[in-house]
Amino acid sequence: MSDLQTSYAGAFDGHLRPGKKAALVIVDVVAAYLDPASDLYCEAAGSALSVNERLLAAAHDAGVPVIFTNVEYQNGGTDGGQFYRKVPALRAFLKGSPLGAFPATLRPGESDLVVTKQYASAFFGTSLAATLNGMGIDTVFVTGFSTSGCVRASALDALQHGFIPFVVSDACADRRPEPHEANLFDLQAKYAEVIDEGKALALIRQLGA
Repeated sequence: MSDLQTSYAGAFDGHLRPGKKAALVIVDVVAAYLDPASDLYCEAAGSALSVNERLLAAAHDAGVPVIFTNVEYQNGGTDGGQFYRKVPALRAFLKGSPLGAFPATLRPGESDLVVTKQYASAFFGTSLAATLNGMGIDTVFVTGFSTSGCVRASALDALQHGFIPFVVSDACADRRPEPHEANLFDLQAKYAEVIDEGKALALIRQLGA
C-alpha cells in the first residue's frame, strides 16, 4: 500500500454497491473535447470515446436507459453566469457552434434522452434528478469529459441527490493525466465507485437483466 493510500485508509475506504436499476449518463462527449483545434481539446478523449461507444451499445442491448448531456449558451453566454465568465473556453458552446455537437459515432438514439446544461454538473439547473427518479433509477454510470470538471461535478451531485454513482475511469478524459488520476482517486475516496470498462459492462448487463 502506498503512502497516499495509507493516509486515507480507515477514513476514506468505504464502498458503495449498485442498486436495482441503473442509467448510463454520458457527460458532454462532444466535438469540443475531440477536435485538436478546440481550446477544450483532450488528447485522451479519443480512446475514451471508443469506450463510450461500447458502453452505449451494451446499455441499449440491456435495456438500460441512456442520458446524454451537452452544453449550450445563448448569445453572450449570460445564461452561464460566473461560470461562463471564469472559463473563456466555454465560448465553444455558444448556440449553433459545431463544437457543441455529438460525434458521429456517439449520438443519442430514439430512446435516449438529452439534458442540456449551462453549468458543470448534469444535475444543476436541469430536470435530470426528477427524470431519474421518475424512471425508478437508483444507480448511475457516469462517463465523459472532463474528469476534473463536469464528470466530477455530476458524480458528486448524483451522490447528493441520493443516487449511487459509478464513474467509468477509462470512459473519461482530461487535458492531462495528472488531474484525471487525482480526481478519480478523490471520487473513489469520498463520493463514488470508480470502475473500469470491463466492470461497467458486467454491471450494465447485470442490472439490465
